[in-house]
Amino acid sequence: MADQSLARPASGEERGQGLAGSGAEEGDRAVRSDKPAAGAADPAAAQSGRPARRSGLSAAQSGQAVSTAGPSSGSETSLAGTSKRWTGWEIVIVLSLGLGRSAVSSILNLVNRLTVGVPLADQTTQMNNTVTPDRPWLDLAYQVANTVFPLAHVLLALYLLHLAHGRARRLIGFDGTRLGRDLASGFIVAAAIGLPGLGFYLAARELGFNTTVAAANLTAQWWTTPALIAAALANGLVEEIVMLGYLLTRLADRGWPPWAAVALSAAIRGAYHLYQGFGGGIGNFVMGVVFACCYRRWGRVLPLVAAHTLIDIAAFVGYAALKPHVSWL
Repeated sequence: MADQSLARPASGEERGQGLAGSGAEEGDRAVRSDKPAAGAADPAAAQSGRPARRSGLSAAQSGQAVSTAGPSSGSETSLAGTSKRWTGWEIVIVLSLGLGRSAVSSILNLVNRLTVGVPLADQTTQMNNTVTPDRPWLDLAYQVANTVFPLAHVLLALYLLHLAHGRARRLIGFDGTRLGRDLASGFIVAAAIGLPGLGFYLAARELGFNTTVAAANLTAQWWTTPALIAAALANGLVEEIVMLGYLLTRLADRGWPPWAAVALSAAIRGAYHLYQGFGGGIGNFVMGVVFACCYRRWGRVLPLVAAHTLIDIAAFVGYAALKPHVSWL
């Protein structure tokens, strides 16, 4: 779950069309409208001996091929003409608008906590805070705004992926084609991460390198639980679509090796949780590695969105329900 005070692979269908030039007829090009057989190679690539160029994801992730036609002049670029350099700037801009900015802010927040003169374990991190407790209707409006506006990062990431590859939701596995299996996988991942994660948090706090995290601090209203569930869903959408679906795809477009892309994604995830303390940063780094490996294996982000949402629902709603009755939270 990112610091809420700050805002919060593809079908097997081939995208290349063989364009063959007839050297005898000036300016004429014949475009074949026949569909190639499944698994057939790009005709232009077959004639020139060059393999079809991939979109940047591994074949297991996307199965999406981008082929080029005509003589090799060095002026053609894949990904709708976007150069690697501009793809890099695009990544920087997207992260600077959201989770990258949260990472920098969380690091500064941690430095502040370490230099304030109070032990880290004696400090409290409050999340999902009420804004106007005396005016519940206005407080609800604040909660809705704080939940909805970060979703613009999701729309931006999907839009940029669509420009580069087309069919962005299918590209990253954010569709309903395998909904039941995706949700089941999400439950399994949530249990595998959530339970050990709770134990790690409690141990980190006792050892003195994490704050006490008060995960829900809304006043008791009819809309409190739905607001916490909506916040959990927003966290799952923003973090997994941006940090997995978008970032790993665009880093692959730039030619990054998979291990480096996974490491960067997990490091950013861990950094924007450092506002909780070192335990939050380390735990979420490990979670980021596991989630990224699952995404690369499955080629689908929806199970990870579901898992993240379930983990945060348990943290937010569970904290609100149990805090008045237990002391160890």
